[in-house]
Amino acid sequence: MTTAEHLDTIDRLRTRDFPDVRVRSEVGTSGPGYHLAELGGSRWYGDEDAAGRVAREEQVAVECEALAQRLADRWGEPDVFTLASLRLRADGEEVAEPWGEIGDTTEYLHLWRAEDRWVALYESRWGADHSPQLMAAVTVIDPP
Repeated sequence: MTTAEHLDTIDRLRTRDFPDVRVRSEVGTSGPGYHLAELGGSRWYGDEDAAGRVAREEQVAVECEALAQRLADRWGEPDVFTLASLRLRADGEEVAEPWGEIGDTTEYLHLWRAEDRWVALYESRWGADHSPQLMAAVTVIDPP
């Protein structure tokens, strides 16, 4: 997908109603008060060499920075912060979704307030057998 297509996806999610229960959508998952969109990246294949994996990681990082710049052009510089403390809190405290899932899959994110919704952009890692994936979240739930 292109940066323009990513922006279109985020714009559609900003105007879409939230479901009452967690469901799979055409771009990711949605739940009460949030949408998560899988924008780019893909699963590594067992026969892919280390150079191929590094190239995929770099591609996702470049896409993330390009999209972050376009979003910053719209809404100003993002808050960029680490989610390390969120992981520590999740051990003994319930963390509202989508923040729990986001914190489980990324170390940091870019965050903007766009009217009445939060927009987050991040690179997720779902496990050792997955390359990073470019993700966006749109939510009315305040960050923890």
